[in-house]
Amino acid sequence: VQLQASGGGLVQAGGSLRLSCAASGRTFSNYAMGWFRQAPGKEREFVAVVNSRGGSIYSDDSMKGRFAISRDNAKNMVYLQMTSLKPEDTAVYYCAADHRGFGSRFWANYNYWGQGTLVTVSS
Repeated sequence: VQLQASGGGLVQAGGSLRLSCAASGRTFSNYAMGWFRQAPGKEREFVAVVNSRGGSIYSDDSMKGRFAISRDNAKNMVYLQMTSLKPEDTAVYYCAADHRGFGSRFWANYNYWGQGTLVTVSS
């Protein structure tokens, strides 16, 4: 599976962005698809995951209220809609695929990674 993330950019606090991740491969629907982020000088952080059945898990309630993960298996795409962005959301965002399908918060469980897309939120 090859992953290509896009949609990052510069946005003011309170704004919105939609990240997209295009996946190759015929078995995309079997994978859990996650989004992680890494800010400068910080460890990689789990954001959200959507499992093979469409169920989702978010990092915390704050993120759940502002971000929405979704997938379109017909298009081999996964999305992260981000609203009410804050400066602390600034990071490189990565999409990742977990062949086990049920989803995980732990980056080490993911088999494939995209190249990352930079999100910068200005105050």
